[in-house]
Amino acid sequence: MPQRLTGHHVAVLLGGLSSEREVSLVSGAACADALERLGAKVSRIDAGRDLGEVLARLKPDVVFNALHGVWGEDGTVQGVLETLALPYTHCGVLASALAMDKVKAKAVMGAAGVVVPGGGLFNRFEAARDHVMATPYVVKPNAQGSSVGVFIVPEGANSPPQELAAASWDLGEEVLIEPYIPGLELAVAVMDGQALTVTEIVPRTGFYDYEAKYGEGGSIHHVPARMPAAAADRAMRMAELAHASLGCRGVTRTDLRYDDINDILVLLEVNTQPGMTPTSLVPEQAAHRGVGFDDLVGWIVEDAYGRGDARGIA
Repeated sequence: MPQRLTGHHVAVLLGGLSSEREVSLVSGAACADALERLGAKVSRIDAGRDLGEVLARLKPDVVFNALHGVWGEDGTVQGVLETLALPYTHCGVLASALAMDKVKAKAVMGAAGVVVPGGGLFNRFEAARDHVMATPYVVKPNAQGSSVGVFIVPEGANSPPQELAAASWDLGEEVLIEPYIPGLELAVAVMDGQALTVTEIVPRTGFYDYEAKYGEGGSIHHVPARMPAAAADRAMRMAELAHASLGCRGVTRTDLRYDDINDILVLLEVNTQPGMTPTSLVPEQAAHRGVGFDDLVGWIVEDAYGRGDARGIA
């Protein structure tokens, strides 16, 4: 393996403060290992509230942001990196904040011509009291990832999820409720503005939840997806349009649903900090296109370098 990053100091941010901390630790460790194989000097930082002070002391050449969820993925850490004038990977402040807010992202993507599901925001207590739309539907926090706090309410369900009204609920006072789209669970990675392929995800649990995403053997991935070529191409073009409309850069992952009976394709969300764990979809799609894990990680860092200064507001 060529030592293409020899002489470069890369700070890898991992862990963090969100409910997705454990996934970030795995993603960050895998990326840090790859960067060391590429010859970089790597500083692994379990990111906390003192992140700015730590980075100011270390003075890395570039920051690899492997954080997931709120604070690390919603524009907050990106703002810290902008203030420090450090080049960093993945999306900038605005795109990160916008993509993390599912309702606002849907409005922007819908205006650009992306097909998104209906629904809207509801107070969690209202949503727990009675059905706010006809079943089946999906309830999810408006600003979380990794399927944290997501419920599918099946057709004929007597009541909404009562967890929404629990005192232990800490995922926001408003929840997003959308119609449930039957059919295939799909994902499309976009790298440098170009879609790689379409993955069909078959969760062993019946729902692509946290365990199905990150547990070993939690889901089966079909790459490319078992679907009509025209629909697959539509999914890839839709992912590219969503990536562009939100102002994303680097690598993103778009989640979609495809009703293969009625040929209805709907885009659910764009993930600006896609997982880089052994079961993650982006490395798998890159490998399908002939790009190994180390080369993918190297490209992500070089993409950050390629922007020169730290102007990452877009």
